Amino acid sequence: MHVLASGVFMQVDLHTHSTASDGKLTPLELVERALACGVDLLAITDHDSTAGFDSLGEASFGSLRLVAGIELSAQWRRQTIHVVGLNIGRDRDAIREAVSVQQAARRTRAGIIAARLTKQGLGDLTARVEELASRISIGRPHIAEMLVESGAVRTIDEAFRKYLGNGRIGDVKDEWASLPQIIAWIRDAGGTAVIAHPEKYQFTRTRLRELVEDFRAAGGEAIEVVSGRQAGSETRTLAALCQQNQLSASTGSDFHQPGQHWAELGRQPAVPDDCRPVWEHW
Repeated sequence: MHVLASGVFMQVDLHTHSTASDGKLTPLELVERALACGVDLLAITDHDSTAGFDSLGEASFGSLRLVAGIELSAQWRRQTIHVVGLNIGRDRDAIREAVSVQQAARRTRAGIIAARLTKQGLGDLTARVEELASRISIGRPHIAEMLVESGAVRTIDEAFRKYLGNGRIGDVKDEWASLPQIIAWIRDAGGTAVIAHPEKYQFTRTRLRELVEDFRAAGGEAIEVVSGRQAGSETRTLAALCQQNQLSASTGSDFHQPGQHWAELGRQPAVPDDCRPVWEHW
């Protein structure tokens, strides 16, 4: 919840996913759930895709304001970082190029993972992976679901623990575009670049500061100060980073599916009052 200068409360969620990537609700279902949750400002930020937002066309949803967004994977010092692009122009050549490059990387990575899993005797997933990759923004969660469906594992968590997590056979190092390139695509599309869920990278405080400094130097403009139901200490740390680097603050649930109370639409803690909200630029 955010309080406007007028004293009016506004519920904001600027990081959500639909079935266009690894979410479980269709874009329309996502919007309907956001309305039911009292969200006033919503961004659909599917991984390396704007297809979910695009599918809604010019539909209007009453008091709910929709923001075009995307979550792009970037390479930073040999590690994967996620950058949310907010209020982007979906018809801009920069975003079309970004989606094309990133989708090609996703298809290549998924094919390599499928081949590795086949060599491990887990069944040939290649055809299914190729078919799915032709329709949506494919990622490791989709392959984990295939392993569950085939009976190779019992749960998604088991699939990551045994085969897809860090250091496992399916841990294919991504060939994403560089962090400066990702930020340039977002800015060239008229959007605002935001570091997504900084605490999820489990960086030391020194390394997190280095990321923020490099991000700002490349033209990044905001940090996701609040991501889901996080601890107050994390929010205070990220708010301080915003202020120290003169960046704006964003907030999002990182919603993927119903039933995850820590990532329900619009239910994350408020952005601290001493931060400058990213949406006040628009």
